[in-house]
Amino acid sequence: MKKIFLSLLVLSLSLAVSAQQSWTSDPAHSRLGFTVKHLTISNISGQFSDFSVKVLTTKADYSDMQVTVTAKTASINTGVERRDNHLRSADFFDAEKYPELTFVSTSAKKISDKKFTLTGNLTIHGVTRPITLDVDYNGSIVNPMSKKEVFGFHITGSLKRSDYGIAPNFPTQIVGEAINIIADAEFTKD
Repeated sequence: MKKIFLSLLVLSLSLAVSAQQSWTSDPAHSRLGFTVKHLTISNISGQFSDFSVKVLTTKADYSDMQVTVTAKTASINTGVERRDNHLRSADFFDAEKYPELTFVSTSAKKISDKKFTLTGNLTIHGVTRPITLDVDYNGSIVNPMSKKEVFGFHITGSLKRSDYGIAPNFPTQIVGEAINIIADAEFTKD
């Protein structure tokens, strides 16, 4: 009886582990971007060029997704080298002292078939705070080149830069308080 119980336990654990899916973002088809107001009249857009996203899920509808994002702050790119160097400095991201920003999800809530909210802890500039992001599931398709199934998501959210100690010496009339997150990610199963 003991052997049967142990066999059933091992079988159930292996089924649970095999049901878990792991996805990794495709850097060539993903973007971790942002916009922020400049002088209250224009939006400056940028992105982090060096980042990775890992997703774990066991449910077919992705409602239990666990997401981890890591980005190198020195990879910030707004298309203007002088501005990018300033953003890497201690005035803003202090990339030397804080080389990474991270997001680790704590919960996912399915709103509809293609919409979710994703809540987690965002760490920037040595400060960790909870944030909730809106996630649109764009669908999946078999990539005709790789023959692998790929999944697409569009993610948006907003944070206050002062909550993370970013650019404390710059008034909101120069650099806006709200930083809007705009990300698109294409994933392949591992």
